[in-house]
Amino acid sequence: MVTVTPIEMDGMNFTAVTVKLPKTNLLVVSNDIGYIMCGALDVDLFNEALADRKTVAGRARGVKTIDQLLDAPLEKVTNASSAYGWEPGITGKEALMKLT
Repeated sequence: MVTVTPIEMDGMNFTAVTVKLPKTNLLVVSNDIGYIMCGALDVDLFNEALADRKTVAGRARGVKTIDQLLDAPLEKVTNASSAYGWEPGITGKEALMKLT
C-alpha cells in the first residue's frame, strides 16, 4: 500500500509518502528542493557516484512513521544539503524548514 499525504508546516508545503513493504515501511517527506527519508536512503551513492546531481537529502534511521521521521535526528546528509545548512544531528523537520 502507498499513501501520499500533503503536509503543511509553518507555511511550507511538503509531500509525505509511505510505502508499506513486508517487514518495513519506506518513508519520504519532500518538496521541490529536497527530501528526508528513512534508513533506505543511500546517502553515499548520492555523494559519490551521483554527486553531479547535487541531490539535497538526509537519512534518519529507526523510524517507522512520518511523525517519527520529522522528529528524528538525521544520521547522514548529502554533501549538496550543506548549502541549506543541513548537518548530521539536525531533526528532519528542522532540515525541511531550511529548504527555502
